[in-house]
Amino acid sequence: VQLQASGGGLVQAGDSLRLSCAASGRTFSSYVMAWFRQAPGKEREFVAAISRGGVNTDYADSVKGRFTISRDNAKNTAYLQMNSLKPEDTAVYYCASQSNYVIRRYGYDYWGQGTLVTVSS
Repeated sequence: VQLQASGGGLVQAGDSLRLSCAASGRTFSSYVMAWFRQAPGKEREFVAAISRGGVNTDYADSVKGRFTISRDNAKNTAYLQMNSLKPEDTAVYYCASQSNYVIRRYGYDYWGQGTLVTVSS
């Protein structure tokens, strides 16, 4: 499966932004989808994941209550709605997928190219 992330940009602290991840290739609904991010000088970290049907989700503590992951299987697209953005959310955001029945924070096989989110104070 090929993934294309988009929607990044420069925003101010407190603003909102929605990232999209468009998938092509095999059946989108067969894949768990996730978002990761990598800030300058730091390792890539898990942000959120969503189950194949969209019922189950998982969030990193740092974004819980501010970010919402969702998906539209009819459109082969996953989303990350980011509210109340903070300067520490500045990073390149990557979408990823894996063929699995449960959501996990690791073991992702396919990755998008990343989209830069910059939050100014």
